[in-house]
Amino acid sequence: MGCHISIVSPVYRGEKLLPQLVERITEEVSKITDSFEIILVNDKSPDKSWAVMQDLVKEHPKLKVVNLSRNFGQQYALAAGLSLAIGNWIATMDCDLQDDPKELVRMYHHAIEHQLDGVLASRSTRKDDWLKRQGSKWFYKTLSYLANSKFDPSIANFYICKRKVFDAISSMGDYYRYLPVMIHWVGFKIQPLAIDHQERTDGVKSSYSFRKRISLAWETIISFSEKPLKLMVSTGFFIAGTAFFIGMLSVIFYLTGNFRVPGWASLILALSIYSGIIISTLG
Repeated sequence: MGCHISIVSPVYRGEKLLPQLVERITEEVSKITDSFEIILVNDKSPDKSWAVMQDLVKEHPKLKVVNLSRNFGQQYALAAGLSLAIGNWIATMDCDLQDDPKELVRMYHHAIEHQLDGVLASRSTRKDDWLKRQGSKWFYKTLSYLANSKFDPSIANFYICKRKVFDAISSMGDYYRYLPVMIHWVGFKIQPLAIDHQERTDGVKSSYSFRKRISLAWETIISFSEKPLKLMVSTGFFIAGTAFFIGMLSVIFYLTGNFRVPGWASLILALSIYSGIIISTLG
């Protein structure tokens, strides 16, 4: 039996906010339809999130809960929830309530009014720390350059799209998925909508450490862009070409009697040329 809207949220360190999250989603989405489901995916949170989810599912018949066997990461937790979603429209949001559920209603009505296949929340005033904002900004600048496309750093994991958008993403069969990028890539009629970004109220700091953000950026870039490989090939050819040119100059210096350190140039140039060839071959 289908439903109209599925809301998927990965859970990590959300113990204190989960009751409020479910209540507010229920309150707001009920303004659209009574046919909806909420899917919470516990990404092996170290707190009591799973125990709270088990209690909540007894009280809320529209709630489904999933417990992953280990901590896989946010994008994999989202993928697990999306695989269970049966709604005609599917929304995703974080569990920390920095994305207000009432904005979900506005996003849905915007999609219906403008006959869109999806709406992405653009956080006009982010309530994150300076390091996270700057890291996100430069990550998307780098990704835009490497992927030959333009990505908005204000957009993250808060969006609502028709089922066909996520079906298209699933059909790609990618092992690693970064949904904000893939939603753009599949090419449906998608628009951003400015929303207000809220403060986190439970006092828990973001679980995304600097190391995790670097790891996410690296995995996303190498998964969605072939330009790093092309840059490696180009760099290798540049090194080999430069070494060959310097080698020709060394021969000229040798023939004109201006060479003062015999043996050094031939060794370094041979290493440089072969290093360039190896780098290009690896690329």
